[in-house]
Amino acid sequence: MKINNTRFVFIVLFAAIICAGCFIAVPIGPGGIPIVMQNMFAVLAALTLGGFGGFFSGLLFVAAGALGLPVFSGGAGGIARLLGPTGGFLIGYILAALVAGCIAQKPRAGEKAFSAKNIVKLSLASLAGFTLIYVPGILRFMQLTHRSFSASIAACLIPFIPGDLIKLALSVPLAAKLRTVAARYFTDKGE
Repeated sequence: MKINNTRFVFIVLFAAIICAGCFIAVPIGPGGIPIVMQNMFAVLAALTLGGFGGFFSGLLFVAAGALGLPVFSGGAGGIARLLGPTGGFLIGYILAALVAGCIAQKPRAGEKAFSAKNIVKLSLASLAGFTLIYVPGILRFMQLTHRSFSASIAACLIPFIPGDLIKLALSVPLAAKLRTVAARYFTDKGE
């Protein structure tokens, strides 16, 4: 994949947006896993930029936090957070962004933002993204807290479903509109 300067700016911009989401968090549940906007922003990056753009935005976010910048939920940073019980969710952001972005694909000039086909594609991509954040998150949480699968689901998934459904409903129309803007910059002269 060729990354020109404009695509790089979009990738860095979305990484910064994901980082800014750390300031919007409400801790709930026995594990203290917060409801955050970061997962929506990671999925939004994927829906807007496509697979590799979303992947690199998520990777930059996680790398910044691992290096100690206070970009993880609650303004935390450092490798300890990444290796802790909630660190799997951070890895999930990268995985989710890659898969959701591959489903959504790179935006194209002339794409009809609110066509039925585009909305269905973005909805499926968003659903896959939100779902994939939980897979490594729950597995890591189970491993480090020694809780059962059902207890981990109760702590890490169930309380967050309503909020994530709202975020999913917001991310699809927002991404549909943002993709038309991004397409202006992503279309190569040779395409």
